This record gives sequence, structure tokens and C-alpha cells, in this order.
Amino acid sequence: MTISMILWLASMLPRPLASQTCLATTVYLEARNQPVIGQMAVAEVALRRLTQGHWGKTLCAVVTQPHQFAPTLLPPSFEITNLSAFQKAWNVAGQSITNWHLPPSKRHLVVPHADHFATIAVSPSWERHHTGVTIGYHTFYALN
Repeated sequence: MTISMILWLASMLPRPLASQTCLATTVYLEARNQPVIGQMAVAEVALRRLTQGHWGKTLCAVVTQPHQFAPTLLPPSFEITNLSAFQKAWNVAGQSITNWHLPPSKRHLVVPHADHFATIAVSPSWERHHTGVTIGYHTFYALN
């Protein structure tokens, strides 16, 4: 299934399923080859951005902000082909959403305060002014 098809499907689903679909797609595209903790960190950044309110009012809006997450950085025709990796991302997304619904003091945080990340292969200009935590192939930053 392509990214455009999954995002279209998410637009037709009730919000809880749409949220998990969009977050799972993002986790898959950003971190399918990463350990679970790295996938959870990616999900946490998206959820934190939702809570901050600057990036959109739904998880789907957050992860489809232009030039922020893989769903907008890859061609819409990009296909999700590794179903076992997508299932893992689906589970991580569901666990992350459940965790995020807990009171803040009860949440298990992987990357506290992080609201941005970049792969270790690139160096965004804003990175020079911030320290981050590296998990797998991503470094996570708290910019806001």
C-alpha cells in the first residue's frame, strides 16, 4: 500500500484509528529498521508536538506538516512493503498513544522534552545550537 493510500484511508477513519494509522505510518517510515526504543522515541516526538499545539490539532495533521516527518518527505507513491515491520510500528504507535494518555507524571518517556529529531546522516542548521540524545540512527532534540 502506498503512503497516499494509507493517509487517505486514515482521513476516513474515526480519530483513534486515524491517529494510530498516521503514527504507525510515520514510525514505519522513519524508524522501521530501528530497535523498539528508537521507534518509541519517534512516536514520542510526534505526540509531544501534538500536545504543544504548534503543529496541528490531530496526530495526522502533525505528521503531515510539510517537511517535518517522512510521510511528506517521501513520494506519495512510496510503498509500505514490509508488513511485519508495519505491524511492529502499529504496536509501537498504539502503546505510545496509550502511554501519552496517562497523566504526565505517569508516562514512560524515552526522550523527555524532545520535539525534533534528525538522522545521524544529516546535520540541520538548528542542530549546532542544541545537544541531543542519539538512539540508533536518530538524534533527538528539545528545541521548543
